[in-house]
Amino acid sequence: MDMQFIILALVFLSVTGVALGVARWLSRREVVEQRLSQLDEGETEKSITGTSEWLAKVVKVVGPMAKLSAPKEGWEASSLRVRFMQAGLREASWPVIFFAAKTVLALLLPGLFVVFQGITLGGALTLNTNVLILLLLASIGYYLPNMVLTNLMRRRQRELTEALPDALDLMLVCVEAGLGLDAAMNRAASEIGLRSQALADELNLVALELRMGVKRERALRNFALRSGVDDISSFVAMLVQSDRFGTNVADALRIQAETMRTHRRLRAEEMAAKIPLKLLFPLIFFIFPSLMLVLMGPAMISIYRTLLPMLGGSR
Repeated sequence: MDMQFIILALVFLSVTGVALGVARWLSRREVVEQRLSQLDEGETEKSITGTSEWLAKVVKVVGPMAKLSAPKEGWEASSLRVRFMQAGLREASWPVIFFAAKTVLALLLPGLFVVFQGITLGGALTLNTNVLILLLLASIGYYLPNMVLTNLMRRRQRELTEALPDALDLMLVCVEAGLGLDAAMNRAASEIGLRSQALADELNLVALELRMGVKRERALRNFALRSGVDDISSFVAMLVQSDRFGTNVADALRIQAETMRTHRRLRAEEMAAKIPLKLLFPLIFFIFPSLMLVLMGPAMISIYRTLLPMLGGSR
């Protein structure tokens, strides 16, 4: 009994640690906001250096496990690499951690099931059922990092979509004040960081590519590729056409900002219109049964106490 308790405690601690680690990883935005709120630049540089050293140590430990799940060659040019960029994971260590997580989870979940079955079930399940559950858990563990990556990508794309109209308004004000398009993008990148750090990073990357000598059209198309957002793609196409045909950039920015603001309002109205349908099933399966129990319960009890004895006496 003591050994079973120790094993169960170890399993509980391991699962709790993994869950806390995933939650810590998903809450990177709060960490970034805390880092931006620090006033001492020395402490900020020290924190960034410590994070880099920690990632380097993690990559060194999990590197051999990542080789079991990583493709042999060619994955750098595949859509998976683009998904990493769209999720904001540009460091070289994130693919190693990603493939290592696929290997660890594909082995950890079946292992936990074997331990759990040996302790509690005691071989009550059949061989076919055990094999099916092991394969199912291995598949879940293998594809769970893909789901996390997709979730991060969608959250970042939503943040970029919601913050883009505000950035266009800033760029419009700067252009109408006499700044060039490149200077307006730099100014918007420095100001939009309070609204969306992801969009500020993307605009800073565009400005960095322009300073390195990359053509504006190529830099803007790289911006659209890194984001994967349809609104940004249309914004880039508008800037490219305006630059190519020599039209007024301020008018194009004004029309684009109004269009994207309208799209944002329509998306909000669409989400609000979906709320009654999403509330329908919780109402039917959770709230209505409780309500009917409260309303009809006393009446049913009264019928049971009065009517049933009268029917029994009449017989």
